Amino acid sequence: MLRETSPSETKVNFGFIILISSVAALGGFLFGYDSGCINGAIEALQKAFNASNLGSGFNVASMLIGCAVGAFMAGSLADKFGRRPALFASAILFAVSSFGSGIANDSTTFIIFRLIGGFAVGAASIISPAYISEVAPAACRGRLSSLQQMAIVLGLFIAFLSNWLIAKAAGGASNDFWLGYEAWRWMFWVELIPIGLFFLGLFLIPESPRYLIANGQEKKAKEIMHRIAPDKNTGQKVADIRKTVNKERKPKLSDLINDQTRKLHPVVWVGLAIASLQQLVGINVVFYYGAVLWKAAGFTESDALMINVIGGVINVVSTIVAIGLVDKWGRKPLLLTGSAGMTIFLGALAVIFGTAGTSESGDLQLSGPMGMAALISANLYIVCFGISWGPVMWVMLGEMFPNRIRGAALAVAGLSQWTMNFIVTMTFPILLASIGLGGAYGLYAAFALVSFFIVKAIVKETKGMTLEEMENG
Repeated sequence: MLRETSPSETKVNFGFIILISSVAALGGFLFGYDSGCINGAIEALQKAFNASNLGSGFNVASMLIGCAVGAFMAGSLADKFGRRPALFASAILFAVSSFGSGIANDSTTFIIFRLIGGFAVGAASIISPAYISEVAPAACRGRLSSLQQMAIVLGLFIAFLSNWLIAKAAGGASNDFWLGYEAWRWMFWVELIPIGLFFLGLFLIPESPRYLIANGQEKKAKEIMHRIAPDKNTGQKVADIRKTVNKERKPKLSDLINDQTRKLHPVVWVGLAIASLQQLVGINVVFYYGAVLWKAAGFTESDALMINVIGGVINVVSTIVAIGLVDKWGRKPLLLTGSAGMTIFLGALAVIFGTAGTSESGDLQLSGPMGMAALISANLYIVCFGISWGPVMWVMLGEMFPNRIRGAALAVAGLSQWTMNFIVTMTFPILLASIGLGGAYGLYAAFALVSFFIVKAIVKETKGMTLEEMENG
């Protein structure tokens, strides 16, 4: 890390640092877009591939297996080849996945290309924020690091908006659109536009100075650091980084075992709990299956996709609010507030969907007032998640682990988060077919309630603490 200096000591080239951070954050945008673009295509895919509920779930969830692998391997690959080459590789994988998903004519081919996209998403979820934190001067690191989460939710929103516009223009996701190809295929191909921008933008950014110093290229690192923040302390900062790099070693999973007790460090259990619970409250059911969910609740496809767009806007605004509150309210109060709110509104959705009537075909039928109540409850649930567990969970994982185990603990927590994401995503179509929307949302409400008591009992506040102060955690 760079030696901490006050804003008065360092002149920062804000134009340059914002440019390179924004390019890196496009990796987060593609992470969000790739996660959200399948939302409007699920039923069209099920029809095109003649997939079962289990097969439909795997069509959606397959990407998450790649995400887990990509996230777990990204750190070592970036250390070996450099942050910039790793980001170039992820851009190429994004492009292959986007194009291939659109040309697929069967589930097997589609799943292969989604797995490739998962590698890209997992890698971007680790490398993009790491790159930003390594190039950002201390005076503005916090604000620049928040670009990643902002980019993710913007990517989700643009995916929802694109899906809605394409489906509306074609008259449905299964209908033909441009050049005689179905609309759902274009939902994936549109992503090639931001992928192209990301790929071209990477030619404008330098390699991370930290990586260069670790690989003996100090002169080049000094030039880049001076361009980012031209001051007289550049030489000292290079020396500080060199000293840190020399002390570091690759994280090992054995670091997570306490030498005295021979058991897993308690703080690692806390990290695993909050990483898992972030997914077990069912948020990605909304982001991945929103169109299916609202159609099952009686809305038309066009209305269901429009509801996704509204949810995307609310998610973006909620994230902005969270960024403003996290250093004022603290991490734990936001998590508790979010858990309480999610429990209430998920419970309301469970009651609404569980007591709704059904048509002869088995579809839910919500009256006007009940349909509006469901819509309001769902969006308030997104607000509660967006101001708390969405961004704050990642903030806490970055802060809560002691320096000596941080690398290994983050790898395990990230793997846990993606694994739970896969399980929740894979099981939703099965739950929908077996216990219905009411039962599924009742289950997610129960996990939200559990998250409240877990946070209250074992999560410690990290607001205002330095990373070094976590050493006794």
